[in-house]
Amino acid sequence: MTVSLPLVFVLGVVAWAAIKFLGVRLWVAVVIALFGFWLSHTFLAPAIESGTRSGVDVVNDTHE
Repeated sequence: MTVSLPLVFVLGVVAWAAIKFLGVRLWVAVVIALFGFWLSHTFLAPAIESGTRSGVDVVNDTHE
């Protein structure tokens, strides 16, 4: 059985948990999210995307 979760959902849950349990202030989470949007429009975006894809592939590797 395969379960598929969007990465955005997983990161949203992590952000919610950090705000709720670790005491991270909401404005800090918003600033980090805005920084991510800004970073996606720079020359680093392709490297970040390929690194994220590689990390997800390593996690999803089933060694079949």
